[in-house]
Amino acid sequence: MPNFKTRILANQEIAPGYWRMRIQAPGAVADCKPGQFLMFRVQLSLLPLLRRPFGIFRTGFQPSDVDGLPPVEYLEILYKIVGQGTAMMSELHQGDRVEILGPLGRGFSAGATGREKILVGGGIGLVPLFMLAQDLVEKNRVRLLMGGRTRDDIIAITEFERLGVETYTATEDGSLGEQGLVTDVLEAKLKEIGEADVFACGPMPMLQAVQKICARYEAPLQVSLEALMACGVGACLGCVVKGAGHSEQTPRYLCTCKEGPVFRAEQLDWDLMDATESSCEGCK
Repeated sequence: MPNFKTRILANQEIAPGYWRMRIQAPGAVADCKPGQFLMFRVQLSLLPLLRRPFGIFRTGFQPSDVDGLPPVEYLEILYKIVGQGTAMMSELHQGDRVEILGPLGRGFSAGATGREKILVGGGIGLVPLFMLAQDLVEKNRVRLLMGGRTRDDIIAITEFERLGVETYTATEDGSLGEQGLVTDVLEAKLKEIGEADVFACGPMPMLQAVQKICARYEAPLQVSLEALMACGVGACLGCVVKGAGHSEQTPRYLCTCKEGPVFRAEQLDWDLMDATESSCEGCK
């Protein structure tokens, strides 16, 4: 896994409290899979001490700013300001130096070709779904269900639409799309479609509701978990969740960073899942 010091190509606010950062990533782009993440450190800064995990929104190439040089490879992340680390990140500018480790973790599996695909994102949980949509949309009908508290939490939706993804929005205050929860939209779509593969990322209460709905409709589900992480490679065991079949007699723990962050729903023990245990600064 590459650990490299690099530079920021762009960093701008795209909605109140939400930012998009483009980071030069030589050699990392070709190996990046939908659903993987990176660990981010502000170079030359002692605080915050630990790196922050961020889902990778997309990869690409942009023209070099020096004539005659090849295009520049980049990774792009979206993040929300929720604490000290992300507040510091929002103050970085083009050309500032940072250190990243990645891409890390296990990503999504596309599933059977030809089945409808439903992507469910809550707030910044939309991030790991974009690259997945890029892979799926060529051979499948893809729908994105996006939820948030207000319209300010609905970000990057037009970028999915440019791919050819059908988009549906739900906000709790009714300021954009349907009023209510995105899980209500999911249930209505599964009832309408009948058979579909579901992929979801967002806060744990949303994922728990998605899992119950998918179980009811027998829809295969993959979830990308958000978690606090110290190392990102499975060494510290700080991001473990309880796997299916877990008990005091036969404990079964899974590292979100190494064995995830993407899991099939049946790999996890949803009855023992703590609704507060998965919440990272980059992924809330």
